[in-house]
Amino acid sequence: MNKLDLHTHRHATVPNLVEDWVLMNQTDIPLTIICGNSNKMIELVVAVLDKLDIEHRMWQYGVIVIDRI
Repeated sequence: MNKLDLHTHRHATVPNLVEDWVLMNQTDIPLTIICGNSNKMIELVVAVLDKLDIEHRMWQYGVIVIDRI
């Protein structure tokens, strides 16, 4: 499973990072994005996925999974 851990990234870099990472890894489904317990980080990731019209689910709090693009 392909994972992106956002723990070491600043909020300002997250939208571009997530968009680029998801598009570059779209053939390696499922994708997992680890946001941690930050509501702001989760909101940023969900906003990018919604903008790209990508279905996602929160497997557990702070962990977003993309099963298909």
